[in-house]
Amino acid sequence: MNLAEWLVRTATRRPDAPALMSGENLVATYAQFAAGAARTGAMLVSRYGIEPGDHVAIFMKNSPAYLELLYGIWFCGAVAVPINAKLHAREAAYIVEHSGSRVVVVSGADELRPLLPAQCAFHDLEAEAALGANSDALSAPVPRSCDDLAWLFYTSGTTGKPKGVMLTNANLHAMTYAYFVDVDDVLSADAAVYAAPLSHGAGLYNFMHVLRGSRHVIPASGGFDAQELCALAPKLGSVTMFAAPTMISRLLAAARQTGCSGEGLRTIVYGGGPMYLADIEAATAQFGARFVQIYGQGECPMALTSLPRGDIIDRQHPCWRERLASVGTAQSCVRIRIVSPDGEDKAPGEIGEIIASGSPVMKGYWNNPAATAQSIKDGWLWTGDMGSLDEDGYLTLRDRSKDVIISGGTNIYPREVEEALLTHPAVAEVSVIGRVSVEWGEEVVAFVVAVGPDAPAAADLDAHCRTQIAGFKRPKAYFFETELPKNNYGKVLKTTLREQLSGL
Repeated sequence: MNLAEWLVRTATRRPDAPALMSGENLVATYAQFAAGAARTGAMLVSRYGIEPGDHVAIFMKNSPAYLELLYGIWFCGAVAVPINAKLHAREAAYIVEHSGSRVVVVSGADELRPLLPAQCAFHDLEAEAALGANSDALSAPVPRSCDDLAWLFYTSGTTGKPKGVMLTNANLHAMTYAYFVDVDDVLSADAAVYAAPLSHGAGLYNFMHVLRGSRHVIPASGGFDAQELCALAPKLGSVTMFAAPTMISRLLAAARQTGCSGEGLRTIVYGGGPMYLADIEAATAQFGARFVQIYGQGECPMALTSLPRGDIIDRQHPCWRERLASVGTAQSCVRIRIVSPDGEDKAPGEIGEIIASGSPVMKGYWNNPAATAQSIKDGWLWTGDMGSLDEDGYLTLRDRSKDVIISGGTNIYPREVEEALLTHPAVAEVSVIGRVSVEWGEEVVAFVVAVGPDAPAAADLDAHCRTQIAGFKRPKAYFFETELPKNNYGKVLKTTLREQLSGL
């Protein structure tokens, strides 16, 4: 079924309900949202000759027009190719060309135009009329099958060129339904605030709010501003949002400055990177039972595991700390296993690679059969993440398989060392990587951002680690930084740290 059917149904049922907002200001009701998407779909067909199955790229910052464009693409049966607006024009041009997009819609990104392949049209919403402004409207969404592509999701490309994850209508249906079962209920009174890029996780979470007729709010800043969010949430009420862990840390810092305790916030779903135990403990102490954790990746969008708010806030269960440090249990639409390199199941508590199967798992990588065959074997997605399952099915992440440090023949998981260092009061951020060692093969080193202007003494951090973890896991060197390098989604770039280390 075409995803745009959901918008049409909600617009029919609740035509006057507020749909698209810019901050506190109403931009469109659901009837207007659906009509705009229908006109956009018609314009894509009449002006650019878009046919069902064609790819349409979006290279824009968050805006109400972004959501209307997404549904216009689906209205005419095309495939959306959202590109993170923070990418360099050359990176965006690679995705446009690799995806075979027929047209790319931008907002003021003139530097992209000369880099595009000849067969790709360029439409600038700032320089031209909105796509559907003066167009006839499609009478109904073009029928699409469950196996048809809907979203071509490009990975962040931290280890090479980004790959295009093929997400079908069925993949996104399953992700959406599982949200209601495993993550959170959605209310018509909710305000879904898109502070993270619509091109990725935040955008994938639009569907459940369209189904329930909730408000879709783009902050006036167009992105994430912690002070803005603290002020906006009480005015909107019943705010739900997706956030990377780094965003929660910034929100917590702003809340401590202003005295905000979460007024107006109903649910913050976090994922997309490691949330350290100390950070989520501090966040729940400040905001209360407003957090839900999900674990997913583009290849199984937002739908591998979930840790509900009850587990996050619980301090009575004898294993509460271990559960809080986990990413929860398998969502209802997937199976999770922990396996050895040859695919044999690991016992509870043993570390291995996380593999998953189920209806949200991608169809494969666009124009990359070799990578598809490497990632999907016998119907199982090999995630590249290392973890362990306890007896109750709670999954604890360790690291990406490529980040594991092998020292003296023993595996050391950087996250465990990072968790230990973050309990030191002088440590704000830390990232641990391996360094070549003649004696041990690899040894542990840590890049540290201090809480205040003065870096803690390495000897103090070393002594602290001795109280937390085994001696062989301790960093052999500490490098103090003012900030850690991160990609556009807030993930620390360990590849950059390794390059930096090679030059030291």
